[in-house]
Amino acid sequence: MPGLAKLIPSPRALLIFEAAARAGTCSEAAREFNLTQPSVSRNIAQLEQHLGVILFTRSPVGLELTPEGQFLYRALSDGLQKVEAALRELIAERTRKQVVELSLSTAFVTHWLIPRLSEFHRAFPEVDLRFQLISGTLRGTPGNVDLAMRMHTTEHDADHHSWRFAPEIVMPVCSPSYAAAHGTLEAPQQAGGHVLLHLADPLLDWDMLWGGVVRWRTKRAIWLEFTDYAVVLQGAMNGEGIALGWITVVARALGEGKLVPASERRVRTGRHYHLFAPRAKPVRDVVLAIRDWMITQMQVDMERVGDFLR
Repeated sequence: MPGLAKLIPSPRALLIFEAAARAGTCSEAAREFNLTQPSVSRNIAQLEQHLGVILFTRSPVGLELTPEGQFLYRALSDGLQKVEAALRELIAERTRKQVVELSLSTAFVTHWLIPRLSEFHRAFPEVDLRFQLISGTLRGTPGNVDLAMRMHTTEHDADHHSWRFAPEIVMPVCSPSYAAAHGTLEAPQQAGGHVLLHLADPLLDWDMLWGGVVRWRTKRAIWLEFTDYAVVLQGAMNGEGIALGWITVVARALGEGKLVPASERRVRTGRHYHLFAPRAKPVRDVVLAIRDWMITQMQVDMERVGDFLR
């Protein structure tokens, strides 16, 4: 609006007029602009003189808008409300947290990420997390998320960037109280055998996994099956039985003593979990920083439980 500057003595005069009209007194407008009351009166008088109209009638109790003043005030009020809304939106956009969406297993989030959320928020106070959760084993192509964890299946993925996260190592785990009461899988069995907490997933090679750690026939064992691996591990932590523990999920609990190995045997599949990001969209700096933080945290866990992995 290049012609506006020629129509008024100054934009400030319009703002002072709007404040006086809204408050009904020059003294209130003076406080709002940190001016004296005579200065506000002079600004309004200069605006009236410039426009050639009377905007207020003065009385001992305050100011009252004339019809011309009401006309100008309505137009100013509507326009300034829109300007204020736009300014607030710009400020909010500048201060709004970045949203990062992760595709992870419920077990990993429950037993690995949630226990260190306070550490995450200290490292990334400007980030809000959203999750695409998978209740069973991690498989399938990551959706349109910022970062996902999957097993690496090919040497090169044309659709995703990938970074090695951790090897696939599986070991039987249980709570310290369960181990004290029932012993390990190698120990002589008490009557009734062990309780084995099992993930009902037909696509996993359970003969290889359980067979790699159980030396005795399991006919006497009590099997409890679940469809969510987070629940399987929670049962183990609660002392309800022995579960197979993937190191990516149980490393923190092992390091804190909430879980202990239930056998001396380990299954090393030779495969590795990777973190993935889609090539279809730019990988933001904050996503790369979160990737580095997760990899570093996992390395710390692996070093902490190194004695359990030998």
